[in-house]
Amino acid sequence: MSEQTSASEPTGELAKTFEPAGIEAKWYAHWESNGLFRPERPDAAPFTIVNPPPNVTGSLHIGHALDNTLQDVVIRYERLRGKDALWVVGTDHAGIATQMVVERQMEARQDKRTNYSREAFIDKVWEWKHESGGTITRQLRRLGCSMDWSREQFTMDPHFTRAVVKVFVDLYNKGLIYRDKRLVNWDPKLKTAISDLEVETQEIKGGFWHFKYPLADGVTRDDGLDYIEVATTRPETMLADMAVAVNADDPRYRSVIGKEILQPLTGRRFRIVADEHADPELGSGAVKITPGHDFNDFEVGKRAGIRPSEMLNMFDAEAKVVQTADGLVPEKYLGLDRFVARDAIVADMKAAGFLIPHVVKDKEGNETLLDAEPRTIQTPFGDRGGVVIEPWLTDQWYVDAEKLAVAPLEAVRTGKIEIVPKTWEKTFFNWMENIQPWCVSRQLWWGHRIPAWYAEDGSVYVAETEEEAQALAGNKPLTRDEDVLDTWFSSALWPFATLGWPDEDAPLLKKHYPNDLLVSGFDILFFWDARMAMQGIEFMGEVPWKKLYLHGLVRAADGAKMSKSKGNVVDPLGLIDQYGADALRFFMCAMESQGRDVKMDEKRVEGYRNFATKLWNAARFCMSNGISGSTGRTAPNATQAVHKWIIGEVGETVRALDQAMADLRFDAAAQAIYQFTWNTFCDWYIELIKGSFDDEARAVAGWVLDQILVMLHPFMPFVTEELWHALGERETDLIIAQWPEPSVAVDAAAKREVEWLIALISNLRTAKNELGISPGARLDAYLPEPSAQTRATIAANPAAIERLARLNAIRFEAAPAGAAMQIGAGDANIVVPLEGVIDIAAEKARLEKALAVSQKEAKSLDGRLSNPAFVEKAKPEAIEKARADHAHHTAEAERLAAALTRLG
Repeated sequence: MSEQTSASEPTGELAKTFEPAGIEAKWYAHWESNGLFRPERPDAAPFTIVNPPPNVTGSLHIGHALDNTLQDVVIRYERLRGKDALWVVGTDHAGIATQMVVERQMEARQDKRTNYSREAFIDKVWEWKHESGGTITRQLRRLGCSMDWSREQFTMDPHFTRAVVKVFVDLYNKGLIYRDKRLVNWDPKLKTAISDLEVETQEIKGGFWHFKYPLADGVTRDDGLDYIEVATTRPETMLADMAVAVNADDPRYRSVIGKEILQPLTGRRFRIVADEHADPELGSGAVKITPGHDFNDFEVGKRAGIRPSEMLNMFDAEAKVVQTADGLVPEKYLGLDRFVARDAIVADMKAAGFLIPHVVKDKEGNETLLDAEPRTIQTPFGDRGGVVIEPWLTDQWYVDAEKLAVAPLEAVRTGKIEIVPKTWEKTFFNWMENIQPWCVSRQLWWGHRIPAWYAEDGSVYVAETEEEAQALAGNKPLTRDEDVLDTWFSSALWPFATLGWPDEDAPLLKKHYPNDLLVSGFDILFFWDARMAMQGIEFMGEVPWKKLYLHGLVRAADGAKMSKSKGNVVDPLGLIDQYGADALRFFMCAMESQGRDVKMDEKRVEGYRNFATKLWNAARFCMSNGISGSTGRTAPNATQAVHKWIIGEVGETVRALDQAMADLRFDAAAQAIYQFTWNTFCDWYIELIKGSFDDEARAVAGWVLDQILVMLHPFMPFVTEELWHALGERETDLIIAQWPEPSVAVDAAAKREVEWLIALISNLRTAKNELGISPGARLDAYLPEPSAQTRATIAANPAAIERLARLNAIRFEAAPAGAAMQIGAGDANIVVPLEGVIDIAAEKARLEKALAVSQKEAKSLDGRLSNPAFVEKAKPEAIEKARADHAHHTAEAERLAAALTRLG
């Protein structure tokens, strides 16, 4: 829409109390319905961010709140700076998650997916999407995200699907996509391969079984033993063992390398191979090798010359035992679940004398024989299916990630992609330089179906349409691949497929690619960010974004990772309901320090709600004194020092904000506008001009308040838009106003004068507090031989000195004899007599007693914190409390010592 059509009338008198809920609903609807998230700016410089597409099944969690707040701060900032700011929004089709949601709904109705054809089931998923798939997009609106909803994307939309299919076909034709037999993370419940990101490691109580594997053909080791001891946490996999690995430098086994084992249950013969995977220091130093069911064993098997096509598979898709290719699995195990098979195999090995028991002794030395050594095992579970993941050897489609990684590596090295913080570069290089083939096929119905067709002779034909595949095949009968693509494959195209690719003349693509910035959690650096870099450079010839900002996780207050099982998950919508979106957003920015995780602190969220209230009350006070919004972007003319000073402070704050945003220091940006608003404007400027609201004061105060609203808007959009309109009639809404000019000059003389006043008032208030003097007490003050500058400052500000410093006057003469306190301000050392104000002796005694207590506590806590035993063994919360108490008592001791010094 045109920006000129968004003019508005003032909203009228402000309510006494700031209530965010109604304000948020009103302004978001106004912004969206008027197209203000992307106003027409055809000639403006572009600025582009793509939102990491949340799962269509998802709900807003605290990590989303951080990630999207940071993006919205940047996009609102750039919009205010006049850019054609585009924030691409959309959702991911979330193959596994969405299919599970729909299947669960079917189960609740005593129905199931297999009752339907593939096409009929997919229709049902689309029905669910249209009815229930918009939850997270509604929640993003509640957070205040100013996304371009008019072009909301979905990874299964027809235009996006076209892009996905083209990328697959083009990569295949370039030899960068191929079909191969490799191990994958297999979910036996969902019956699909899953990515590493979808695997959760849990600590499970299990066992470590030790077995004798007899040497074949009467061979013995140098020590006379006719077997090798192997240990495993998964005894069931011995049905597919194909080798035993030992270290070439292990003298115990050097003589039997190359000899054969006779596996007791299957009768299979296999070699003893030398491999560095076997560690002589661990267990017996020998490892059974099951290349078809263990990722490490797969690599050992390949090094031993076993081709993946020869590796034995003993499980079906449900992790039930099946016959291996050599037909040596005893029939009694066929069809057993893997864990049932485990018990049966252990029992049979024990009965045959091949189990080596684990010996446990009690305090009296009595021995107990156990089948296995009890251990806590790091066990992989599928985050969706909730069952133990099985490494499974299957035919899958793979991307040659090693070749695609070359260009992104070079882009980061040469600075075409800047990673912020820079410390993540090392991690990026390490992963990309050791990257493995990327498995992109999934055994699901919902998703982008792989565009590959098979002839009866096994020949494969990859094409964008079935007609094209038929043409390639010479019209042979073809059957399409049943699998779909990993959702990370399609989302890797997000920076350019959302802009109209593969239409290379698409206007948005030409203007907004490459994107300017990607904001991402570090946890998806490889799953999403790196893959976008690969696909972007491969298909666009340019990096997908110029800068990659990686933020940390949001953790619980004690630093622990949030999880439902721990009960420490924080609902961002609950925080919005209680404190408002502005408060939560400001908290996220203030706590986002590069390279560090964010610790959740509800008290600080509440504090930023108080910050919004402080601004609200300041605006009400200004309005009640005839102050309204300014009519121009340029600062009004000012003659008085206090107004010249505040105008200069605006300029310094704008420059600080601009620098912080350029550096992506969200914490520094939030701190700059917070300090200026709360301390400089509310606490000092308004206080200094109270009672002096002439035309100049009103003009300057109105202008400064406007600059605050513009500068704060990216962080707190709702309260600032409301106050913007409350202060007067506006030509535009705040969301599309103009960012303040950073070139506002600082008047050095005015700055020196006002800062002298602030120092005097602050130091005097601190001294009164230290000595227990009432804040309202009026005191005398003496300053013999002031400098000309100080004398002029005092002469120019008698009302402020009397009203805020509560001094009767400052006399330019020596103070009378007697107890007094010294107050510093600039080059002045002002003497304030205390005779008759307080009981000096009693006050000294009180301070000395309190000082001794604080010093004793600080020393005790220092000893505790210096004790390694305490730091290593105490609970984290106990250590944190000790540190906080130590800091408190140390500061208190310093304060009390300063107060005693004042008394002389």
